[in-house]
Amino acid sequence: MAADSAVIMMYHRFGETAYPSTNTTLDQLDAHIAELKNDKYTVLPVPEILAAIREKRELPDRTVGITVDDAYLSVYTRAWPRLRAAGFPLTLFVATDAIDAGYKDYMNWDQIRELRDAGVTIGSQTASHLHMAANSAARNMADLTRSNAQFVAKLGSRPDLIAYPFGEASTAVQKVVHNAGFVMAFGQHSGVLHTTANPFYLPRFALNEAFGDIDRFQLIANALPIPHNDLTPADPLLTVNPPPFGFTVASGDYPLPGLACYAVGQGQVQIERLGPRVEVRLSEKFQPGRARINCTARTKGGRWRWLGMLYYVPNR
Repeated sequence: MAADSAVIMMYHRFGETAYPSTNTTLDQLDAHIAELKNDKYTVLPVPEILAAIREKRELPDRTVGITVDDAYLSVYTRAWPRLRAAGFPLTLFVATDAIDAGYKDYMNWDQIRELRDAGVTIGSQTASHLHMAANSAARNMADLTRSNAQFVAKLGSRPDLIAYPFGEASTAVQKVVHNAGFVMAFGQHSGVLHTTANPFYLPRFALNEAFGDIDRFQLIANALPIPHNDLTPADPLLTVNPPPFGFTVASGDYPLPGLACYAVGQGQVQIERLGPRVEVRLSEKFQPGRARINCTARTKGGRWRWLGMLYYVPNR
């Protein structure tokens, strides 16, 4: 079967149980790899997936890409040997300051070069891993310029892909990233990569100890997109709180029976359907920081359609 979508997984640490919010246990990772070895999945390099999405070429149904943020040492010592043995490609997003500082729980440049030479795609996560949505365009560009210079100095080239630290972005941040020469950018909001997704704010499913059990992994690995347009607010930096969240379902997928939407701290929230238009009514303001909205609908075949958004709420 052919598809116009793919699921991108996001990890951080492996076997580091002192950090459960960013850690995946080795038993969980082994279970994920065993699941992806099932013939119904196709695990492809993320750049190959993105090229197909950008060019609107078909992908195999249940295509999956694997990404890891922050370049912790456990990626090199625990995750990569398992992924390499399974034949699964990896994309690693690196914040250069932590590597330059030589922190003991991070990889070093020799190890990153080794992974690069073995076929791992290296992406950027800025230099200082800063909160980009809370900083000025000048500060963000200076940080990206510094990290790009380090990538060239240490690896011989600069990345085309970037993952926003903490998943936080804004329309202004996306413009800076584009001007810094990046081709596509990832957030940390749940959802399925699709041709209707914003190429500078692409979704990924985050995995950790609490959200890494095999049942959830199977659910997201089999997820389908909610093709849409006219998403509001389009800017991930909230200026109106609560936001007037809504989207228009692409005609071929309307009316999405059983659609439900959920907001962080509020649970299931009211939705109003205006033909193919879905308007989400939030009863409460989001707290400052990161705020998430997820909308899902189960298909007749038992798979879930999924659209998520992460907003950054300024502390005002």
